[in-house]
Amino acid sequence: MTPDAQPAARTELVLVRHGVTAWNRERRFQGRTDIPLADEGHRQAVRAGRRLADARLDAVYASDLARARQTAEAIAAACGLAVRLDARLRERHYGSFEGRTREDLERDQPDAFERWRAREPDFAPDGGESLRALHERVASALAELAGRHAGRTIAVVTHGGVLDCAYRVATGLALEAPRLHDLSNASLNRIAWDGSGFALLAWGDVGHLADALDDVEARG
Repeated sequence: MTPDAQPAARTELVLVRHGVTAWNRERRFQGRTDIPLADEGHRQAVRAGRRLADARLDAVYASDLARARQTAEAIAAACGLAVRLDARLRERHYGSFEGRTREDLERDQPDAFERWRAREPDFAPDGGESLRALHERVASALAELAGRHAGRTIAVVTHGGVLDCAYRVATGLALEAPRLHDLSNASLNRIAWDGSGFALLAWGDVGHLADALDDVEARG
C-alpha cells in the first residue's frame, strides 16, 4: 500500500438462516422446494428482527424462497427497511433428493446418498446442483452485495447450504472437509469484506432465540 492509499472500507454481512419449517422438523431435503415457515419459524424471525433493530442495517437481502423471504420480512419490518430479493441466495438445488429424508435416500438412492454424504464437490443429485457450483454462486453473490454497500452493514437472509458455503469462503475451509460449525435456524452469523476477501467475525449466535430455538439438526 502506498503512503497515500487508504484501506478499503470494511463491509459487515449479517447472515441469517431462515426460521424453522415443517420439513426441517421432518429432516427432509428442501432445496428449491418452496416450503413456508412453521409457526415457530415466524416467532424466530420476529426475535431475529428485534435483535437486529438497532444494528443500523443499510439493507436486507433475501432468497426469494418463501421461508427466507418471510424471515427477512420480519427483520426488515423491525429495521424500517424493505426486503430486496435475490435468487442467487437460494438453497442448493437438490433435484431428486428434495422432499426425501436421509432414511429414504439410504434405501432408494444409496450410491447417490453416499456421494452427497462424502461431500464430493462435483456430485449433483439428478436434476440438481453440485456443491462446487453452489459455492461459486454464493461466493460471487456475497462479494457483489458487499461491494454494493461498502463500509456499511447488511443482512442476508438465506439457507443452510448457503451459510455453509459462506463459512468456508470466510475461513478457507475446504469443500470436502466435514462440517463442524452450526447452521441453526434464525441464527446470526457475521462475516466481513475488506475489498479483497472475507473474514469470519462471529458464528452461530442464537442468544436471541432462548426457548424459540427449534432447529432439529442443531439439536442433533
